[in-house]
Amino acid sequence: MKTARAIISLLLASLAALHAAASQFIILNTGGLNPEEDFARISREFKPSPTNHVRVGISAIFSYLQQPRANTEESLRRFLRLAQEHDMPVVVQLDGENWWSARPDLWNWWDPGQPGFNPANRDNVEWTGWTPDHAIKIAWRNWGRQLRVLPPPNLASPRYHEACRQEMAALVPIILAWWRALPQSKRDLLVGIKVGHESSIGVNAWYYPNGNNLLDKPEKDDPAYGLNHSHLPDRGVTAIGYAAVKTAGLRNSGDLTEDDVAEVTRQHLARLCRQMARLGVPRDKLFTHGAGWQNGERLYQAAVNANSCPGWSFYQHADDPAKDAGVQAALKNSDAPSWAAVEWLFTGSRETAPWRRALETTLAQPRCRFLCVFNWNGICDSPEILKAVKQVTENAKGRPGGA
Repeated sequence: MKTARAIISLLLASLAALHAAASQFIILNTGGLNPEEDFARISREFKPSPTNHVRVGISAIFSYLQQPRANTEESLRRFLRLAQEHDMPVVVQLDGENWWSARPDLWNWWDPGQPGFNPANRDNVEWTGWTPDHAIKIAWRNWGRQLRVLPPPNLASPRYHEACRQEMAALVPIILAWWRALPQSKRDLLVGIKVGHESSIGVNAWYYPNGNNLLDKPEKDDPAYGLNHSHLPDRGVTAIGYAAVKTAGLRNSGDLTEDDVAEVTRQHLARLCRQMARLGVPRDKLFTHGAGWQNGERLYQAAVNANSCPGWSFYQHADDPAKDAGVQAALKNSDAPSWAAVEWLFTGSRETAPWRRALETTLAQPRCRFLCVFNWNGICDSPEILKAVKQVTENAKGRPGGA
């Protein structure tokens, strides 16, 4: 009996050591379509060790304005249940910016034949000028290919903000209740909650000149020249952001500026994070998702606020975040305990050695808590990349970055 108890105690101690040792994470973002399959395969591929401080985990995006709340809650509970069953660290992303088709009562200002129609909804979408007469009906996004999307939200709209607040008030308690019910040895299964999604205006939903006139025309005839980030704030297309800037009280006339758009984005993220803090999310578990596309642009600063840890996307500088001048300037203004490469993909060679160097260099940055590879489906069939991830975790004995 004593021997059995000793073995059980040793196993429990080893489990506690495993979680205590994990101070940094390589998170793999999944599409969320097959969570059981994703958790099972990633668990098989990457076995944690109690001597290594870097663990592999999973993230998923919950777009809470894209479907009925009950569906989002069900998906979230399943995701958290699988995390506990597989002993898998997770990052939960709550996104209300890029997808909001389930809320035509917020965006449908132009089509009386469709649900949610209300001309006053002009105030909840973006404009190309200082009055609601300039409200837009359509936007474009390029995530691998160009596609048409709904007009982006006015990030300062009170009704839009209230919709986000209500959804977070329903979802965040589910996450926190799950986290607090975990044994102390497993508390690090919640790496973080992320808000925003490359928060910006005119990037992940941009507007071509006279775009409203294209809505009823064939998509194949749409312009396809995309963005030019050297031109701010219009990025080479048509400047939007007037609605948010005016609603926020920053200005209501004159030329829209880069600073205007960055500041209203900062206020939006700060507002979300204050709400998360009021719901009980500790600062070290809350991450923003900022971005920048022009070297050193003001938008990088929008990710920094007093209630969260900042995070940014890394593609060009995935090999070495220290080269990203915008991120480095923003980090100097942050007193957060950590930060993260919340969207990361090394776009160079798919061979093991360069991938390993990029992973290790990112994690070696001071205060870096995790990097999140976008996307698991893009690397899961590459033995060379999987080998690089395994090498980083298997050889990570010290605490170079996030400690």
